[in-house]
Amino acid sequence: MPEITESLAQHFHERTKYHPETLAAKSRQLDWDNQPAPFKDYKIGVSIDLKPYLQSNPGAGSSESWYSRLSRLLFCTYGITGKILQGGTPAMGGVLYLRSAPSAGGLYPAEVYVIARGTSQLSPGLYNYQAKTHSLIRFWDGDLWSELQAACFWHPALETVKLAVVVTGVFYRSAWRYQDRAYRRIFLDGGHLLGNLDLAGSANDFRPHLVGGFDDRLLAELLYLNPEEEAPIALIPLADLLDINQNLPPYLTALPSNTHSDYPEIPDGELLAYCHRATEISEDTTGTGGWSGTMEDGLHEDKYNFPFCTKVSTQTAPINWGENLEGLTETIVKRRSTRAYSAAAIALEELNAVLDFTYQPQHYTRQVLDGYPDYFDLSLISTFIAVSSVTGLEEGCYYYASLMEELRQIRFKNFRRELHYLCLGQELGRDAAVVVFHTADLKKAVAKYGDRAYRYLHMDAGHLGQRLNLAAIYLGLGVSGIGGFFDDQVNEVLGIPHDEAVLYITTIGRSR
Repeated sequence: MPEITESLAQHFHERTKYHPETLAAKSRQLDWDNQPAPFKDYKIGVSIDLKPYLQSNPGAGSSESWYSRLSRLLFCTYGITGKILQGGTPAMGGVLYLRSAPSAGGLYPAEVYVIARGTSQLSPGLYNYQAKTHSLIRFWDGDLWSELQAACFWHPALETVKLAVVVTGVFYRSAWRYQDRAYRRIFLDGGHLLGNLDLAGSANDFRPHLVGGFDDRLLAELLYLNPEEEAPIALIPLADLLDINQNLPPYLTALPSNTHSDYPEIPDGELLAYCHRATEISEDTTGTGGWSGTMEDGLHEDKYNFPFCTKVSTQTAPINWGENLEGLTETIVKRRSTRAYSAAAIALEELNAVLDFTYQPQHYTRQVLDGYPDYFDLSLISTFIAVSSVTGLEEGCYYYASLMEELRQIRFKNFRRELHYLCLGQELGRDAAVVVFHTADLKKAVAKYGDRAYRYLHMDAGHLGQRLNLAAIYLGLGVSGIGGFFDDQVNEVLGIPHDEAVLYITTIGRSR
């Protein structure tokens, strides 16, 4: 693609940055009486209760076994794992339902759909996952598989698999609170969900094949969505690993969209919808190689390899998730975002284990985890870590070189006070032992994928953030993601190049 001055994605990122001098002016009183409900309600349809299959242990190969695997997969991906009674939330009846995937503000903007090709277990049609009742509701009967294939430009995985999962974003659920910046959070939350789906797939003998390139309008029409309110953000053909014919190779996951550098003045409040429409795809952009074209190696080029900078190896033994990955499943279910840290130190060995699970999945193939899970393009993501209190590691800012499995120190300083400020005054930033920053060169990403790159970057950052979450929780650490921060000040304080757009922050430490 030709070089551009400022694409719409870059414009959107600049427009939705938080600045110390303007944040208070942009804040507004929330309309609690009109808070959107985080559940979709279908008045008609056939319901399939999945709760009885959660605890069952049927014989392998039976229909009940298939339903048990699907039930656990959906529950671990986006199921309700707890609830909090609270006032002031009429839309939720005074109850906040917590899910296996974290969501900014507990707003849960994602919906999960299942499209069935038709098997002895599941009739062909369209299904919505009803998290509140842990059930599937079939709201449309009929074979729509050829329409799905057309909407996905005949992705090869759809030739063989029998099920596909579609993740959508319901815009207003997040925009009600976060306005235009909600677009970032919707895709971060989608990434959390995709991280769960990948890991729960391994635990239940499914292999998700991630697809980010599809005809947005056709896929929305297939699911009977109102495109002004809800839109597909990811498609996942779901291969059943117990069927040898569905053991498929990896394919391309991301397709480019157009790049828009000529756009009108867009008023606040309309930027989210405009940006999403502009990032849609309406024609096949796979190129001459098709879906089997040039594959990314999934690892970015290591940077900051200065001759005299401090380098600390992060190589360590993999986390042992237990027999049949029971420890992983239990962790997904019990995961919670930490609300306060004690400021106490964590051990370098603990940090290394968290990084190993997140960035070195190939170390876990012996535990039957997918060693090469699908992302859109990790070569575009960089990781920086602000260390405040890690036993055996000097304070400062480090670049994580995943290829060499080492931390490279780029700044020498304790950043607790600055981190408190950068994270909008949240004590989580100040009291965490480490703060992980995911960033990307947005101009480079747009040159490769058009404005649609903005979707891919945030979903990949959310996916990585979810793996950080689960590893930290399993090791007994506290962890919490932060999507609200002073963007430009992060780059200035940590010494990160201005071209690096900050996507996501994850705090890790000892819970108070």
